[in-house]
Amino acid sequence: MIQSLSREYPSRYGVPVLRRVDAEIFERRAFGACMECGHCGDSCCFYGVDVDLLNVGRILQDADRITAFTGIRSEDFFLTQTTKDAEFPGGGFVRTNTVNGRCIFLDTGPGRRGCRLHAYCLQNGIDYHERKPMVSSLFPVTFDDGLLHAMDEVIDGSLACLGNGPTLYRSTREELQYYFGSALIEELDALERSFLSLAE
Repeated sequence: MIQSLSREYPSRYGVPVLRRVDAEIFERRAFGACMECGHCGDSCCFYGVDVDLLNVGRILQDADRITAFTGIRSEDFFLTQTTKDAEFPGGGFVRTNTVNGRCIFLDTGPGRRGCRLHAYCLQNGIDYHERKPMVSSLFPVTFDDGLLHAMDEVIDGSLACLGNGPTLYRSTREELQYYFGSALIEELDALERSFLSLAE
């Protein structure tokens, strides 16, 4: 069920702008605590990710330090094609490269896992939102044409961690607050309560 929001909620970067929400995010569940997961093998990181051009610029500013931390050459960070999309900060996105069927920034070392951009930020005292793609931070919810909704992997059932844990909304509530502010969270909390009361 698609619900219109009471007003527009632009992100801290001006875009995307949320106008509607699919109530499925209050119902569908996923494990959520990715760093505590031991069963999915980081399958959501297999295909690379769209990085908004704002963060592409920040990553490239740090290219030498990120290369020193990850061992990845800066010319290998991204695919070469830029896609224009007004909903992405910076006006578009570039997709991360993949190596052996994994995002190039996925840590595949023995006994290791997770996003190396995220790890780089933590080690260097940088807010990870300033390097890690917005799409990754919001996963498993996303945005299209002003609609906040579940990612395709949730809809088609291919996300390995579906079914257990918090709702998609609860899994991403803090990230949504970071990007879109407390007023959106207040409205989503109210919609969540309404949805759950109808479901009882």
